[in-house]
Amino acid sequence: MLAMSLLLPLSFLFVLLIGAALWWAIFSGQFDDVQRHGESILDDDDSGQSDSGWPGDSGKQPPGGT
Repeated sequence: MLAMSLLLPLSFLFVLLIGAALWWAIFSGQFDDVQRHGESILDDDDSGQSDSGWPGDSGKQPPGGT
């Protein structure tokens, strides 16, 4: 009986905390645009790549001109 009198208020407090966290997440905009962030990786800007496509290659010829 003593355990029940301790666990019931603790579980009620736990449910209230979860409800408050859910309320905050919904009304602070946490779930507003979940699709855009997932698709942003697909909108890659390729303007910084060189002609060769190799990372770190600037596309310039070495000074010797091979």
